[in-house]
Amino acid sequence: MRVSGVLLKDTTQSKEIFMPKIAIDGIRIAYELLGREGAPAVALTPGGRFTMDAPGLRELAEELVKGGRRVLIYDRPNCGLSDICLRGQSESEMQAEALSGLIRALRLGPTVIAGGSGGSRVSMLAAARDPECCSHLAIWWISGDPIGLMQLATYYCGEAATLASEGGMDAVLDATSWAENFKKNPEAKEVIRKMDSDKFIAIMQKWAAAYAPSDISPVPGMRPVDFARLTMPTLVFLSGKRDLSHTRATSEWVHRLIPQSKLLDPPWDDDEWNYRSTGVRKGTEKGLFTSWPKLAPLILDFIRA
Repeated sequence: MRVSGVLLKDTTQSKEIFMPKIAIDGIRIAYELLGREGAPAVALTPGGRFTMDAPGLRELAEELVKGGRRVLIYDRPNCGLSDICLRGQSESEMQAEALSGLIRALRLGPTVIAGGSGGSRVSMLAAARDPECCSHLAIWWISGDPIGLMQLATYYCGEAATLASEGGMDAVLDATSWAENFKKNPEAKEVIRKMDSDKFIAIMQKWAAAYAPSDISPVPGMRPVDFARLTMPTLVFLSGKRDLSHTRATSEWVHRLIPQSKLLDPPWDDDEWNYRSTGVRKGTEKGLFTSWPKLAPLILDFIRA
C-alpha cells in the first residue's frame, strides 16, 4: 500500500496537518480515518462534488466514532484534494469503483457503506459491484425521477460541456460544479486545461446519458440484477414529499427492490432538503448536510442489530 499526501494549513490552530492520499487504480484519493484502529468500519460519502470537509459530514463521522466505529471520510475522484478522473461509463460508477478499492486498500474489512444524495448512488453502486466489502448499506436522499435526474445531467455534465464548446478548456475552469476541486487541487486544473475539448465534450455527453430516467430502475447505473446483489442489511431513509431532487417515490422504489431493506423516516422535518438548499442559495445556511449528524443514532442502532 503506497501512501502519499499533502500538507494542509490548519488556520484554527496555526499548524500544518498531513492529509494522506492513496493511489487506487492510478487515481490518488485523499482520505482520513477517524476512530480506533481495528474498530468496525463505516465509509461515508457526501453528495454533489462536495468534499470530506462539507459541513455535517465530519460531524456525522465523529458521532459514529463515539458509537465505537472507525470511520472513513474521503474525497471522491473529481472532488476536493483527489485526482481528476474521466474514465468509465459514468462518474458515479467510476467513483464507486474507487470507493470499494479504497476500502480494500486500507484493509478495513467488511464495511458499513453509507451516503446521501450522490453519495447514496455511489454507495449502492459500490456495494453492488463488490458485495463482500460491504457489511451494511445505509442510504438517504436518493436522486431520481425525471426532473431530479435531468438536474444532475445539467449540473455535473451540461455546464462544463457547454463552456468547453463556447470557450475551449480554459473556459471549463469557470465551471461551478468543478470549482472546489480546482481550488483545492491545482493539478486538477492543469489536467482539464490540457484536455482536448472535443474529447471532453464526448465524455460529458456519455456521462450525462447515464442519468436518463429508466422504467426498470430508479437509480442511474443500477440494473435490476445489481439491486439483486444487495443482500446485505440495508437501511433506506424516506425522502421528503416535496423534494424534487430526491423524490419520495424513488426512495420507496429502492426499498421495494431490496426486499430485506428497512425503510425509516429521517430525523428531520419533511422539507429538510428544500430548506437547506434555499438557505445555501441565500447565504443563510452553511451547508446542505448540516442535519446529517442526527442520523448517527439510527445508523448505529441498525448496524448493531
